[in-house]
Amino acid sequence: MGKVYTGASTSIDGYVSGPEFSGFDKLFRWYEAGDVAFTVPTGAMTFSLTPASAAHFSGLIQSTGALVVGRKLYDFTNGWGGQHPLGVHTVVLTHRPLEDNEHFTFCSEGIEKAIEIAQAKAGDKGVGLNSGEVARQAIDAGLLDEIFLDLVPVILGGGTPFFAPGKGYELEGPISVVESISVTHLRYKVKYEASEGA
Repeated sequence: MGKVYTGASTSIDGYVSGPEFSGFDKLFRWYEAGDVAFTVPTGAMTFSLTPASAAHFSGLIQSTGALVVGRKLYDFTNGWGGQHPLGVHTVVLTHRPLEDNEHFTFCSEGIEKAIEIAQAKAGDKGVGLNSGEVARQAIDAGLLDEIFLDLVPVILGGGTPFFAPGKGYELEGPISVVESISVTHLRYKVKYEASEGA
């Protein structure tokens, strides 16, 4: 069974979007900062990454077997047009489930069940969680193994934080650092045994 992780492009002050879902042009600028054409598994989009970012992103995609996302993100993207761009099965954690299909499972039984379903779909690969409330629920349940940060040199000044408000945790690392143009890719391990409320 693979690791459970969360990751996102985040500003220096810890936001994954600015006020009223703004700032994505700044947070995702690194997707067009290089000359390596990188197409996601479904072919839905192609980025122009630096060699360092392409290697990092490719490794992450290859090790991911399923995703858990919130209903808010699912609705915001209009269900990605029927399939997540990474081409893996996606579990949507929601109080308003829709009918399951070959690409999506809708779970209203809590984060533990959502991750259990995703792990069954992922096999020996990892499960990726979207940031915000889903990541918060997972870390509070002791189910989150690692955190990936695509740290972007911008200060958004407010918006949606990487983790929804709650308890504090100590992290181990960074266990990997990949420097690129307009972004630094960082990876940390969650240390539950040393966790303290903050």
